[in-house]
Amino acid sequence: MKKIITTAVFLGIFTSCSSDLLDVNPEAQKVSSQFYKTAAEIEQGINSVYGSLQYTGQYQLGMPALGELPSDNTYDEVPANDSFTYGEMDYFTIQPNNSLIASTWKDNYIGIQQANIILTRMGAIPDMTEALKNTRTGEMKFLRALMYFNLVRVFGDVPLVLKETTNVNDYFGQPRTPAAEVYKAIEADLKDAIGFLPATTVQKGRVTKGAALGILGKVLLTQKKYAESLSYLSQIEPLGYQLLADVSKIFDVNNKNNAEIIFDVQFASGLNGNSEGSTAYQMFSPSGSVSGAKGHNLPTKKVYNLYSSADARRSAYIGLTSNGVPFSKKLVKTSNTIADGGSNFVVLRLADVYLMMAECYTEQNDFLNANIYVNKIKSRAGIPTVNLSAKDLLLSEIDRERRLELVGEGHRWFDLVRTGQAVSVMTSYFNNNPGYSTAKIDAHNLLMPVPQGQINTDPAIKQNPGY
Repeated sequence: MKKIITTAVFLGIFTSCSSDLLDVNPEAQKVSSQFYKTAAEIEQGINSVYGSLQYTGQYQLGMPALGELPSDNTYDEVPANDSFTYGEMDYFTIQPNNSLIASTWKDNYIGIQQANIILTRMGAIPDMTEALKNTRTGEMKFLRALMYFNLVRVFGDVPLVLKETTNVNDYFGQPRTPAAEVYKAIEADLKDAIGFLPATTVQKGRVTKGAALGILGKVLLTQKKYAESLSYLSQIEPLGYQLLADVSKIFDVNNKNNAEIIFDVQFASGLNGNSEGSTAYQMFSPSGSVSGAKGHNLPTKKVYNLYSSADARRSAYIGLTSNGVPFSKKLVKTSNTIADGGSNFVVLRLADVYLMMAECYTEQNDFLNANIYVNKIKSRAGIPTVNLSAKDLLLSEIDRERRLELVGEGHRWFDLVRTGQAVSVMTSYFNNNPGYSTAKIDAHNLLMPVPQGQINTDPAIKQNPGY
């Protein structure tokens, strides 16, 4: 990925990256204090914020793994690969020195600092129109909010930094900010973003109003603010997004950025010395299925067997090797260089929005509309619809459809935590699946450990209980 800007940032020194799909021009490394003087330089900085989403600890590997591996959706076929980094998540033996956990913390703060720089300096740029500044402000606030949302869901309390850090020493000694305060900042950023962002964009991968509405809806749903969540989610449908009739086309690399996708992280094979691709296909493919595959984060046989034979999603979303090992068909081999995958990572799509709406309606006892929205997903899948009038049955049906529809997209673990099911579901899973006799989950596992390196650097950063 392209190196654009080098600058001292909160928690370290970094180089930014970006996607060619955002029309980036490579630049020599520049010092931040001497940069960001023109609109062109600001645009390069903005693209580097988008580029941070491609980092290992964000949507290349971190969020797909952290959102699935601790759950009953996926497992680690070869835990010994990569120093048990992924196996620890599968068996709940996560250690504070886990390298993926460290990358998740670091890579999100890299993006946050870069967004803070843009938000601080863009107002003084003379050759940008106010309209463009407003749009870019919306993009940066959205991306900052998204990164904080991921951090707070993974770690709980995290340091909240909403301005450019010019001296890292300013933040030494700052304890972790309570999660409730972080959520308030996330909500504020997303509400601002909605007012600034356009409904559509001609540049693939750019944030739009629908993305801000949808992520805000998810943030509010996570906090059980069902009525408020629905007020934002219901604004997405009129913006022109559509469920694709053929589920096999949603993740087709020849059909990227299609009408169902609201926001995704862009990856591409064969660009910049194979540096714009993702390693997810290599890491999350069955061992031996292709040369170099690592066997991490594979769909379980249990989730595969949940699909009925009539469900179009089974063959579209999950394949089986000749040995019967399930693998995700949402990731595609696009290059002879296995670590240069061209599959985008979908952060939000309309099917997810409909299922969140169904859940919000159910929680407010509006079973008529809840059935309507869950049935939109069932009808598209080619399976029988439902007409349920009991709250617990509807919530269970929505939970099942979220598993089947969104498998592998980094939602299942966060859904289990959000709905209070994580400990009971995973305890039952361990008890009923051979190979998990030593696995155990309790309440402290609902959050990941704070990376040990952060605690070693600053004693004010305290470890989560139980680690």
